[in-house]
Amino acid sequence: MDKENFFIVHKDLPREGPGSPEEVAWALELAAVGEDAVICDAGSGPGGDSFELLRAPGALVVAVDTRDAFVAQANARFAHEGRFRAECRSMEDVAGLAEAPFDFIWCAGALYFLSIPSGLGAFSKALVPNGVVAFSEPCYFTDTPSEMAQAFWEGYNTQRSDAILKDVEAQGFEVIAHRKVSDAGWEAYYQSMEMRIATLRDEAGAALTKMLDLCAAEAASWREVRSETGYLLIVARRRGDFG
Repeated sequence: MDKENFFIVHKDLPREGPGSPEEVAWALELAAVGEDAVICDAGSGPGGDSFELLRAPGALVVAVDTRDAFVAQANARFAHEGRFRAECRSMEDVAGLAEAPFDFIWCAGALYFLSIPSGLGAFSKALVPNGVVAFSEPCYFTDTPSEMAQAFWEGYNTQRSDAILKDVEAQGFEVIAHRKVSDAGWEAYYQSMEMRIATLRDEAGAALTKMLDLCAAEAASWREVRSETGYLLIVARRRGDFG
């Protein structure tokens, strides 16, 4: 992938993946996050979901991402907020954060880069006993996804919801609830990206134009297959006797 031009397209976007404040609020409520909770926003991008995480009364939110630019953007967005900080760190190493263990870990559209076993294995070490994780995972909503729906995930081992939930349980977590990430959450991501693409078109060279076309095609492809595939948002509790 042409990372340089990818990040030109994604520079200063409000979020780096599909999601909505309503879905964060739903997960927080199910997790029964108490006052003064310690929360990790793992794979946070520029902190698009941290706004809603900070609505938890008295919560301390620690965001982690591997991209310096996203971490800098998040810290700038919340410079006025003493209950937030962002750090450049891998999701695999959240247990090494000074604030760990966490009461709640939020991970939107990022855990699948590690896989459910690796990601939840890392998160389990960073959670208090009976702590809760919420994450979104690629999912097929049909038994017979089209070739276009399968191609959307570029070879990732995308599964139906029942198989995903079994994988979560196998890692020592109890599933509290699950739901599809809404179309509005996907549009919140893609529409802001499409606005960015439009501003870059006129002066883009060949390499950047190719990336603009790829990003625009991704948005168009999702709109074609959204009834067949998308993200499943899962809220799961770490069993107290695990690990």
